[in-house]
Amino acid sequence: AMSPAPHRLVAGRVRRVSRRPSVGLSGVLARLDRRGRWVQPPGDAALPGFTWDEDDGLSPRWYPQGITAAPGGEPVLLTSWYARGFMRWWHGARISVVDLGDDDGPRYRHVRLVRPVRGLGLRRPAWIHAGGLAWYGPHLFVACGREGLRVFRVDDVRRGLLGGFVLPESTALASENDEGSVPFTYSFVSVERDADGDRLVAGEYGRAGGSHRLVRYALDPSTHLPVADTYGVSVPLEVHEDQAPRMQGATVVDGTWFVTASSGEDNPGDLWVGTPGLL
Repeated sequence: AMSPAPHRLVAGRVRRVSRRPSVGLSGVLARLDRRGRWVQPPGDAALPGFTWDEDDGLSPRWYPQGITAAPGGEPVLLTSWYARGFMRWWHGARISVVDLGDDDGPRYRHVRLVRPVRGLGLRRPAWIHAGGLAWYGPHLFVACGREGLRVFRVDDVRRGLLGGFVLPESTALASENDEGSVPFTYSFVSVERDADGDRLVAGEYGRAGGSHRLVRYALDPSTHLPVADTYGVSVPLEVHEDQAPRMQGATVVDGTWFVTASSGEDNPGDLWVGTPGLL
């Protein structure tokens, strides 16, 4: 079923970047301080992958979530993590900048995601789940559940006041829903690159009995944001209801949808291939 009207994204104001000089993503790549290991993931069709160093792999505080690749084809990945436990308010969320171009193992470094504190000129950790990432042009879209999407400019990376690197939020795309409709939860996000126009793909993780929908927005190649009207409102091209439960990610390649879904801890997940409604 397709119903483009009930759910929208509404652009917020663009936040002023702090006066501290930016180092950009290149500054992080020049100062990578951790090394992972190349591994062979389980699965008959799985390609070689990598794992984090021991501290990150065994961390009880940080949980990896989303992943996205550099738009230009460089061997660079960004992954998102959210913090759990008593001090999660202090840690918030982060991304890892990963250089895959080293035969001895991928090198990487963590960058904290931060938000400005209005009127104080300070920044606080971004308290978000960071369930999915999509890198389009200069922008990094971060899935934030029922809030919608947060947007960061990857070249806004700066040195943090306490050391390390931080990436301040640039703007937000707030989830807006018609009264009476179930709010759309932006659990994951990706970019569909197509000769007819690029699109932002998003979807919901939902257990059995919950909502599990997929949505696509047209992307504006000049702004690198979803196509919007003069009020900053973006209306989806399509909304697909009643998809697979426990969806974890979705992408579209040459018109074909690829959707991953989990089946609970210690149970193999599924890869659905096709079109929504026929997956």
